[in-house]
Amino acid sequence: MEAKYDKIGVNYNVTRKADPLLVATFLKHLRPTLEGHYLDIGCGTGNYTIEFQKEGYQFIGIDPSHAMLEKARLKNKNIDWKKATAESIQLANSSIDGIVGCLTIHHWTDLNKAFHEICRVLKVNGRIVIFTSTPEQMKGYWLNHYFPRMLDDAIAQMPSLSQMENIVKKCGIEIIETEKYFIQPNLQDKFLYSGKHNPEYYFDDQIRNGISSFSSLANQMEVKMGLSKLRADIDNGEVFKIMESYENDEGDYLCIVGKKSIIKPSSQKV
Repeated sequence: MEAKYDKIGVNYNVTRKADPLLVATFLKHLRPTLEGHYLDIGCGTGNYTIEFQKEGYQFIGIDPSHAMLEKARLKNKNIDWKKATAESIQLANSSIDGIVGCLTIHHWTDLNKAFHEICRVLKVNGRIVIFTSTPEQMKGYWLNHYFPRMLDDAIAQMPSLSQMENIVKKCGIEIIETEKYFIQPNLQDKFLYSGKHNPEYYFDDQIRNGISSFSSLANQMEVKMGLSKLRADIDNGEVFKIMESYENDEGDYLCIVGKKSIIKPSSQKV
C-alpha cells in the first residue's frame, strides 16, 4: 500500500483537493471542540487535515506513504504528521477525542485489528467519522458499463455496512448514524465517481492518476477500450441513456458515524 500511494502521491494534489461540503459534513458529524485532539487516518497529502486545522481544531495526520506525508509537511509544518497505519496508530491509549477517515478504509489490511486500534486510542464517547462507499453503492456507478473489471476489483475491496457494523461492535464502537452522500456537480475532490455528472473527467490523465482504481487496480487495456467506448457514447449521446439506467437512491458514498462505547469489550487489547 505504501508503494502504491508513493506513486499516486507524485501529482496527487493537482486533482485531490478538500471539498468544502465534505469538510463541513465531516465536522458536523465529528463535533470537535477547540480543546480536543483529533486524528485523520489515511490523511494522504493532508488536504482535509489542513482544512480542519484552519477551523481551529488540533489534528494529527497519519498515513503509510512517506511521499504523501512529505507533501503534507510542505503545505503545513504546524500539524503533527506521522507515518503510521490504522492497524498500528502508535499513539497513547485514550489520547484522541475523535477520528476522521476519508476514503481510506478500503486500503486497511485488517479491519478487525484496525478498529481495535481505533478504539484503543479513542477516549470514551469519542467519535469516528468514516467516509466510504459500499459494494451496493458502487454497483450503481455507471462506470461499471465501461470499466467492469476495474469496478469488480474495486468493489471487492469494500466492506459492506453490515460487515462494518459487526466488526466495530466487537471492538467497542457503536455506529450511531449514517448519511448518504450524492456526488455534486461542483465537487472539488476528484475521487473515483467524481465524474458522475461529467464523463469528460475520465479523459484527464491527472484525474485518473489520482484515483487508485485507475492507477493501481485497472487493466490498462480495459481503460483504453473503456475510454474509447465512452468517447463514442458521449459523441452520439448514448452516454446519457447509460447514466440514466444507473440512477438510484442508494447514494454514491456513505458517511458512517461511530462512537466508542463506555464499556470496552473483554477481548480488547490495550
